[in-house]
Amino acid sequence: MVEVRVGKNVGMSGAWPSVSVVMTVLNEERHLRDAIDRLLDQDYPGPLDVVVAVGPSTDKTHAVAAAIAAANTHVRVVDNPSGRTPSGLNAAIAATDSEIVVRIDGHAMVGPEYVRTAVETLQETGADNVGGIMAAEGTNAFEDAVARAMTSRFGVGGASFHVGGEPGPAPTVYLGSFRRSALDRVGGYDESMVRAQDWEMNLRIRESGGVVWFTPDLRVTYRPRHTLGALARQYHDYGRWRREVVRRHPQTLSARYLAAPVAVAGVAAGTALALVGAVTRRPALVGLGLAAPAGYALLDLAGSALTARTAPRLSVRSAVRLPIVYATMHGSWGAGFLRGLPRSERRAAAASAPGD
Repeated sequence: MVEVRVGKNVGMSGAWPSVSVVMTVLNEERHLRDAIDRLLDQDYPGPLDVVVAVGPSTDKTHAVAAAIAAANTHVRVVDNPSGRTPSGLNAAIAATDSEIVVRIDGHAMVGPEYVRTAVETLQETGADNVGGIMAAEGTNAFEDAVARAMTSRFGVGGASFHVGGEPGPAPTVYLGSFRRSALDRVGGYDESMVRAQDWEMNLRIRESGGVVWFTPDLRVTYRPRHTLGALARQYHDYGRWRREVVRRHPQTLSARYLAAPVAVAGVAAGTALALVGAVTRRPALVGLGLAAPAGYALLDLAGSALTARTAPRLSVRSAVRLPIVYATMHGSWGAGFLRGLPRSERRAAAASAPGD
């Protein structure tokens, strides 16, 4: 393992190291300029540039990115023809030669101290990748409910980048700030991982002897999906690709990842059993079948009530939306995990990735 050191120095070798912030964007016309402005306003004393990989957007993202790059020599634009996140990140990383690579999303909002804090944490800990909290914040009642669910243990489990915690080694972190040597060592992002590419690469970093470090001092404001359908699609994809990580790396399977799939299977089986009981006029079978869906419903309501009362308390309009938000997140993730990726989709993803 990499030795974890304590003690603050100016930079990696006595001077502030060069940093490249990379982002891959698709249809981010609304948020891109603000995101880049925040990066250019960093209080980092060393060299810093921004590389934006632009996918085949249907809005004016490419024009916005090109205009920003034309007006600022510290911003560059590269193409990401596939539009996929891992290929865009690899293209942006390949266009840099900085000592540190900081990943930021096109709609992420970071404070002016973000890059400095990331570099100092890398130096203090000796880690290969550091990251912090995915600070979900909504702009309306529905988004507020989703944001609260995404930062609760009942909603997403105990991952520190969701719920916070003490600094220390972690399986994965949100986005990440990397030593280039670590990215070179593991070969960057796996482009066949359309989703869950961060988790998968952090696993390879750890298996290669590196340290992934969580610190609550790094916060990135995240805007949740704004409709129930978009939330369902997001979590369904999360579940499918987490199943793919488990398929490739069986040692990563844990009880936490099985909770939602078991709940979905139990509710589905119980509902089917109750329907059979109703058709065959067997009340005992109906009661037995309804035990699982009723049990989940009660757990959902109890979890929602506790979450809504956690400080700061949610508004009534947001609180009443929590049960359906939780059910959507759990159900979509669990169904996606159970479904997994069809073999044809796995082959297509693998075929689209560059060869070794």
